[in-house]
Order: sequence, then C-alpha cells, then structure tokens
Amino acid sequence: MKSFIAQIPKTHLLFFGKILGNLLYYLAVPQRRIVNRNLQFSLVESSPQQIQSKAKRIFQHFGVTIIELLQMACLSQQELVSKVRIEGAEILIEALAKQKGIILITAHLGNYEMAAQSIPCLLGLQMAAVAKKMRNVRLNRLIHNLRTRFGNKVIYKKGALPEMTQTLRQGAMLAILMDISRRFDGVEVNFFGRRATATPAAALLGLRCKSPIIPGFCHRNPKGELIVQIETPVEIQRTKDLRYDLQANTQLITDRVELAIRNYPEQWNWMLKRWKDFYPDLYPESEKRLKRIKEKRYESTIANVLGKLLMLTAVADIPLQ
Repeated sequence: MKSFIAQIPKTHLLFFGKILGNLLYYLAVPQRRIVNRNLQFSLVESSPQQIQSKAKRIFQHFGVTIIELLQMACLSQQELVSKVRIEGAEILIEALAKQKGIILITAHLGNYEMAAQSIPCLLGLQMAAVAKKMRNVRLNRLIHNLRTRFGNKVIYKKGALPEMTQTLRQGAMLAILMDISRRFDGVEVNFFGRRATATPAAALLGLRCKSPIIPGFCHRNPKGELIVQIETPVEIQRTKDLRYDLQANTQLITDRVELAIRNYPEQWNWMLKRWKDFYPDLYPESEKRLKRIKEKRYESTIANVLGKLLMLTAVADIPLQ
C-alpha cells in the first residue's frame, strides 16, 4: 500500500489536492473568513472578487499540500529527494564550512514540511527545527516521528534557547519559522505595512553565536515541482544597544519573509492570525474563545478556593454559618 501511494504521479496529486482544497474552501468557514480578512487587511487584494479568487487558490494550494504530506509519510529517502529541488545549496555548504552553524529562517510557504525533510536527504546534513509541541500527545508523537524519520531533530519551543544555542555552537543548522505571532516574547515589526510581532530568537542567536542568518523558502512552480530557494545571508546590524539590534535585525529578517510571500502569495498560510497582537478585532472569534478560556479558569480558581476552605473547616471542625 505504501509503495502504491508513493508512486502516485504529481499530476494526480495536483488534481485531487485542488478538489480537496475546493471542498475545504466551502466547508472550513471560520478559516475562510480569516483568509479573506487577512488578504483585505494586508492590502494584497482589495476588491471582493479578487479576494474570493485568491482565497480559492490559497485553499487549493493547501489541499495539494495535505495530499503531498500524506504521500510523504510513505516515501523512502530516495523518493523524497526526487520530488524536491534545492537552489542555492552552495550558500549553505559555504556557510557550514565556517563552523559557526547556520540559522535558516523560513515561513509557512509552499510545502515547508517537505522542504525541511529534503535538506538532510539532499545535502547529508542534520538540521534541527524549532516547533511547538501539540497538546494531543498521540498526534504530537505521529508528527514528531514524521519530521525526524530522515535525520532531522525537533527542538520544542518551551525553554528551547539553550538547546538552540548548543546546536549552533556545534556547527549545525537550525531552522526557525519567522511568520508566527509572538504575543509575550516577541518584538514589534512591520509586516505588510501593519504592526505585528515576531520572535527575536534568530536575531539574538545570530548576534550571540555569530552564525549567519540565511533565508530559505519553499515554493511550488507551475509544473507542481517543489523548489527550496536558499538566499544570501541577512546583513546583521551590530551596535552597542542590544534592544535596538534585536528589533532592527528582526525587522530585516521579517522583510525577507514578506518578500518571499509577496513572490508566492497563494502559497502562504493565510489562515495564520498574524496581526492578532495589535489588531485583535481582526479575529473576533479568537477573542471570544480567549474570553471563554479566561472565564473557565476564573471559575475553576474560585471552585478550588472554595473547596480548600471547605476542607479546612472540616478539619478544624468549624461550623459553617
């Protein structure tokens, strides 16, 4: 069965993936609303007709990506290598020769999961990727095994900085997604002309470890082939003001991410709530959900306090009034 799935032609994957994407466009109503709002808010498209057309193509791309990921689980290392092409690999090889490690900045663009799998296969290099651990233990284990089956390593975000630093000190490659909102530990950046937050981890590690920060983005060409484009390193600014350096360099990194998305706007994950920190009204359903969670936590805290008081009165044999 795995062999059969692995041999499904690219044309079939594209066909069935687009059908799946069309179904998701009509069925995943909350996600479709987020995509439409993000497109309008970022000024990528303005008229309702243009937004609807682009949103449909975004969902079609998402459908193709899902089918590709299902197939990827059945691919051998050799079969995976045949489906992805890396352009600019010499930039990575040259940087690794300096033994300072590499900070590979990327985004939810193209089939980024498949791109991450292809790098160690094509170049014979181990890469550590920073990821968020999922709450569902079984699902997290499944995705972890998929991500590490060809030699990659996963570093989970919570308390990750020491391990990220160690990875670079060892001269290895570290991949960081730079298009995710970071409410608590992020720095302010300009993204598509709007205020947003981004992790300063890449800038901090680049300054601390003197590792080159190299953009690498995946996209799918008109034939459906996956290409990983490795770009020239970001020119890091260094002053005596660390706070300024973190913000300025994170902005330089964000600019490279934005440029890659503008080149292939239909292949980015527009379902991300990228501007939620400064524009919460853009995602009202998220604010309602957050409010419900806070209310439940408050009710749970009150219940716990009352429960402890009851236990204390019982132990002390104090009559309740």
